[in-house]
Amino acid sequence: MSQTYALTLAYNGLKFSGFARQKDPAISTVQEILEQALATVLRLDTPPQTVCAGRTDAGVHALNQVVSFKLQTPTFNAEQCAQIIRSLNALTPLDITVKELRPAQSGFSARFDALSREYRYYIFNKPYPPTFMRDFAWHLPQNINTNTLKIATNYLLGEHDFRSFCTSASAPPEKNTIRTITSLELIEQDIMGEELLTIRIVGNAFLHSMVRIIVGTLAEIAVGKREAEEIPHILASATRETAGQTAPAHGLTLYHVEYPKKTFHTFSK
Repeated sequence: MSQTYALTLAYNGLKFSGFARQKDPAISTVQEILEQALATVLRLDTPPQTVCAGRTDAGVHALNQVVSFKLQTPTFNAEQCAQIIRSLNALTPLDITVKELRPAQSGFSARFDALSREYRYYIFNKPYPPTFMRDFAWHLPQNINTNTLKIATNYLLGEHDFRSFCTSASAPPEKNTIRTITSLELIEQDIMGEELLTIRIVGNAFLHSMVRIIVGTLAEIAVGKREAEEIPHILASATRETAGQTAPAHGLTLYHVEYPKKTFHTFSK
């Protein structure tokens, strides 16, 4: 019998060509490095096939990415899981941190069992660039109209066809591009003494580059290049060309993934 496990990890995406493994083994990805480390730590002849909650693009970060995989082994106890975490962190580069390892329900998929995903996009809105957050925030020095921005976010809430907000190459005509955004809010945060405007977006699922194109479009509205009332037209057009720019990858972080209760097994004391 096989046992399904769930890993939670964080990573700085700047040095990786995204999460997903590429055909060219010379291209560094989080999945490739993680699977090789798992094979070494668990003494497997071949690396386990992993499935992630969100396939982040090159340069995109994650605070709580969830990865599932199966093993033909008995269930590890809490002490064994803790040792595996230590070993994985010793084998992976400092840009990747394994935070948690838990047994999950049989057949669990980090991707298909997710109820929602939360992304956060950080913007540094000062005339000078950030120091500590330069790898994690988009420097947008123009004056931002947050009131107009809040109006624009309301048009994106709910279920819509977001074909206009994804890369054309990843959305052929037969692809279902209907998604639901349950929360889209603006948060003012102080991180390491640097004032940031955070765009927090929660939805059931996201298309390729969807969050970054939404942020890029909102940024154009915020600096007066577009009107907030254009959003319904952009959605209705179902054409990538009508939406705004794609925001830089380094400002985006996969922040949290929500799953049904009792998805993960608890360790007995």
